[in-house]
Amino acid sequence: MLAQPNPVLRVAAPAKINLYLHVLARRPDGYHELDSLVAFADIGDLVTARSGTGLSLAIDGPFASALSGDGAENLIMRAAWLLAQHTGIVPNAALTLTKNLPVASGIGGGSSDAAAALRALCRLWDLQLSHSRLAGLAAVLGADVPVCLFGRSAWLGGVGEQILPAPLLPALGIVLVNPAVALPTPAVFKARQGPFSAAARFVDRPKNASEFLALLRQRRNDLTEAATMIVPEIAEVLHRLETTDGVRLARMSGSGATCFALYDSREAAERVVASLRAARPGWWIAAGMLPWDPSPVF
Repeated sequence: MLAQPNPVLRVAAPAKINLYLHVLARRPDGYHELDSLVAFADIGDLVTARSGTGLSLAIDGPFASALSGDGAENLIMRAAWLLAQHTGIVPNAALTLTKNLPVASGIGGGSSDAAAALRALCRLWDLQLSHSRLAGLAAVLGADVPVCLFGRSAWLGGVGEQILPAPLLPALGIVLVNPAVALPTPAVFKARQGPFSAAARFVDRPKNASEFLALLRQRRNDLTEAATMIVPEIAEVLHRLETTDGVRLARMSGSGATCFALYDSREAAERVVASLRAARPGWWIAAGMLPWDPSPVF
């Protein structure tokens, strides 16, 4: 009988988009209470896992070099070791991260990678963990990892640990733009000034895209001004997105510097990408759809 080939498990690590982000308060420990509507785009990294001797991580893709010598790539390894220690198994896996998203860009790349690694390793190691147990491990790894593990449109509260399913959102084309500048989240929160905002969740599911976009326009990203003070290029990114053909809404995601714009279709978003790349060839620009629900491990 022929030996079965070593199966490869592939798990998408999609970009996390903060459709709005309100900062509600600053806690005594220095962290901030947030209110945000999070959705995922079908643009992202890819984590693959297969059996191996010991635990290893290889990194490829357009942004692989950006992780060299940086701690971000180790979040996948931290996730693997944490999962192994929690379950009492000997970790054996060869992991590969295809890094398509820019690093430190406000779209949850490292957190989404860690969540994808947890999913892949649970399957590879045949672990039957409940979502609540896995979410507890995700919270140890970082504030954004639990919502990336949830992987679907969600209301985000607290410092990121409070996650509730959001209403079904209408499908929209999306363009993501990063001006090729890394922006660490702590620096943005430190620079934030001014009053705090109120929570702004809506109760009913939007009837259509126009109603949904009208609701989003009544909200904002409270970190935009602080992020723009640190990375002035964000203002140009937003201006260019706001003046593209067919744009319905343009906003910064998370703590930046990545901004997004929403359109009626993928085709409309893809047309915008071509013009933006011609005008700013050094920027990272991608088009896709939102919201996106994770496909099974394959």
